[in-house]
Amino acid sequence: MKLDRALYLHVGLIAALLAFHFVAPAYHHTNIARIMVLAIYAMGYNIAFGYTGLLSLGHALFFGAGLYAAGLLAYHADGTAGIGLIAGLLAGGAVAFALGLFALRTAGVAFMIETLMFAQAGYLTVLYFGSYTRGDEGIVIPKAGRMLASLDLSDDNTRYLVALALFAIALMVNLWLARSPRGRIMVAMRENEERSRMLGYNPFTVKLTALTISGLYAGLSGAAYALMFGYAGASLASVQYSILPLLYVLLGGAGTVIGPFLGALLMFYLIDYASSVTDAHQFVTGAALVLLILFAPKGILGTLRERGLKWLP
Repeated sequence: MKLDRALYLHVGLIAALLAFHFVAPAYHHTNIARIMVLAIYAMGYNIAFGYTGLLSLGHALFFGAGLYAAGLLAYHADGTAGIGLIAGLLAGGAVAFALGLFALRTAGVAFMIETLMFAQAGYLTVLYFGSYTRGDEGIVIPKAGRMLASLDLSDDNTRYLVALALFAIALMVNLWLARSPRGRIMVAMRENEERSRMLGYNPFTVKLTALTISGLYAGLSGAAYALMFGYAGASLASVQYSILPLLYVLLGGAGTVIGPFLGALLMFYLIDYASSVTDAHQFVTGAALVLLILFAPKGILGTLRERGLKWLP
């Protein structure tokens, strides 16, 4: 029964987003497409942080790897969107795996600092090779590079539906992972690493797997962002893009499958509304996060699960 409830909830969310496609005003239509792409990124972060307990400050490196894998292929090699999405997915996973081999030899604050340093090194690399990446100016991806078979990702309707398809796949895979034995091992590693080790699980292997899966999600999100919105710039690989998925996950609920989407949705519109009424929109956002930590430290869905919705994955 628990699995049925969870399945109905997640399929219902996908159905609601599909229905929204037909009734949404143009402004919100574009916003939700962007939010779905960023929610994929946040879901990946949640696999590492929410389920496995890896507090990383370097996920912008994985997002940027996917972003530039797709962007550079489209700009310099006339690659198509299909190739770009696959390249971005693989680039994010490969970079996460490589980083994990080094960073996972540390833990706690040392892990946070090491991931942050790698991410900053990636950002500086993008700037250093500006003749290829165009640095802060960024790459404007040509329309030919935004074709997914016969689908034009520069078209608003097509972009939304492709974003929804990618989001739906990412969401259902995340739900499956959270319910699988591997997902339960990740949670056990987060809760008590030493006891998990005594039961025969290798913490390094489990964490490396979680970080690699997280990188695959981030790379796919980065590639999708570049191809759907036609731009890949250094600012999208900056430290800010390591902080954003953390905020999304904390707001929606760490260790919940839908939490990253809910957090991305609320954070996006909170910033959007606050910036429309005041220049101090960062103060408003910060105040909202402080209130959240005080009254719902486990995030919105995490708190609801703790207070009654025990079946919520």
